[in-house]
Amino acid sequence: MPKPTKGARLGGSPAHERLILANLATDLFRHGKIRTTVAKAKRLRPLAERLITKAKKGDIHNRRQVLTVVRDKGVVHHLFTELAVTFAERPGGYTRITKIGPRKGDNAPMAVIELVTEPLNGVTTRRTEAPAAASTAPAAPAEEETEAETPAEAPAEASADEETKAEAPEAAADEAPAEAPEAKKDEA
Repeated sequence: MPKPTKGARLGGSPAHERLILANLATDLFRHGKIRTTVAKAKRLRPLAERLITKAKKGDIHNRRQVLTVVRDKGVVHHLFTELAVTFAERPGGYTRITKIGPRKGDNAPMAVIELVTEPLNGVTTRRTEAPAAASTAPAAPAEEETEAETPAEAPAEASADEETKAEAPEAAADEAPAEAPEAKKDEA
């Protein structure tokens, strides 16, 4: 049997809490973002992410499971046809909670919970960063070899470097010490 969450519930009874969360999830999928209290936003996030994961699967069984929570068929259709396609490449983290300060009437901490619509670009995990860092170290000498192999481009680059050094002698002074340690690394 599932263990109920500890502490006070949002609505007083478990049934009322489920109704509150279902209405919040419906409005979140309908409007894309909603303004609510921090406590409700934190309780809504896992429910909304679970429903989006079911929508990404897209079969009739998952659609019926989502319909038990979100009662509006139009919102469920929107979730399965448009939002699931938006989040197809994202492995998780479909929502974002941003705290916006206290409410004027009762000083309750407020937040905006919204669906993340930005495309997933270049986000790496810690596991992939370690091999990438190791692979960049040997790549540095390879780049120097390619520069040495193309002598036709060298005079054009040299004249551009001379103009830059003439305009900014301080920058040239900064560049010279930076190149010296790299040369020592290559020799070793």
